[in-house]
Amino acid sequence: MSKIRCSFINKSSKRETNFIMSNKPSFISDLSLPAIAAPMFLISGPKLVIECCKNGIVGTFPALNQRTSEGFEEWLIEIKSALEAFERETGKKPAPFGVNLIVHQTNPRLEADIKLCIKHKVPIVITSLGAVSMVVDAIHSYGGLVFHDIIKKRHAEKAQEAGVDGLILVAAGAGGHAGTLNPMALVAEIKKFFDKTLILSGCISTGRDIASALQMGADLAYMGTRFINTEESQAPEEYREMIIEAGATDVVYTASISGVHANFLAASLKAAGLTEEDLKKDTKIDFGKELNTEAKAWKTIWSAGQGSTSIENSLPVNQLVANLKTEFKEAVEQQAKLLETYPK
Repeated sequence: MSKIRCSFINKSSKRETNFIMSNKPSFISDLSLPAIAAPMFLISGPKLVIECCKNGIVGTFPALNQRTSEGFEEWLIEIKSALEAFERETGKKPAPFGVNLIVHQTNPRLEADIKLCIKHKVPIVITSLGAVSMVVDAIHSYGGLVFHDIIKKRHAEKAQEAGVDGLILVAAGAGGHAGTLNPMALVAEIKKFFDKTLILSGCISTGRDIASALQMGADLAYMGTRFINTEESQAPEEYREMIIEAGATDVVYTASISGVHANFLAASLKAAGLTEEDLKKDTKIDFGKELNTEAKAWKTIWSAGQGSTSIENSLPVNQLVANLKTEFKEAVEQQAKLLETYPK
C-alpha cells in the first residue's frame, strides 16, 4: 500500500462535518428503505444508479465499469445531472449515490479516479482491497463518506484504523468475493469494537431479509444479486434467467476464476467448460488457454449469491423497491406482534 501515490490529497481542505450526524450518516433516516444496491462489475451503470437513488435507496457502481477515467467522469456527470433534474422537477431529494474504488497498487487509475471523486464530490466511496488513511482523508476533505468492505475481523480493524465511516460486512453466501462467516457471528464480532455504520451483505433478496439484517444489528442492507434482475441493470437476459432458475446449491464458491474465493453460478461455469477439478484449484485458471481471453471469461462466467434462491423475476427498479418496502414493513409489523405473544 505504501506504493500508492497520494498527490490527490488537498492539504488545505477541511472536512465538512454537516454530512455526518454523530457516528452514523444522516442520510440513512432520509432513505425510503435502509438499503444499498451494491456496485457490480459489468452490471451497474448510470441507469441503474439513477433509478435506485430516485426511489430512495443508495445506488452505486464500480469506477472500473468504465474503461477510462474520462468515461468514468462522463458517468459521474450523467448521474449528478439526472438526480439534480429529478430534485428540481419533483421537489424530492434523491438518495446519495456511491462509487466503488479498488484501492490497490495494481489499479493504475486509482489516483486519477480519486481526483474525479473529489472534483465531483461523490457522496459515498466504497473501497475494496485496501483501507488507506490517505484515501479516506481525501474523500473526507469535501465531506464524503468512505465505506470499506471486509470479510473478517482483521480487515475490519485495519479499516477502523484508516478512519472509514462504515464497514460492509460481506458474509457467507454473498455474490462476488464473499467471506465464509455466518452473518450473525460476523455482525456480533465487529460490533464489539466498531460503533460506526455497519452494512450487511450476503443473501439479502427480500424486504424480510432487510428487516433481518437490521435485527442482527446492521444499519443498512447491501443488495447485489437482487438488482442484477432489474430492467435497468446491464446484465444480459441469459444471466437474469440463470439467476431465476438457480437455487442456493447452484452457486459455487471457488478461487479459480480470479485467484480469490468468490461465488459464481454453477450453470455458467459448466457452460464455460470448467470441470470440478478446475474449480477446486486455489489459483487462477489461465483463461488465455481455457477461454481464449480473460475478458471473455468475465463476460460469460456470472457471479451471484445464494440469495438467488428467492429471486423469481426481473422487475424495473421502482417496482422492485416498492415490493421490498411492502415486504419490509410486513416483516417489522410481524416482529412487533411477537411482543404480544411473549410479554415480559
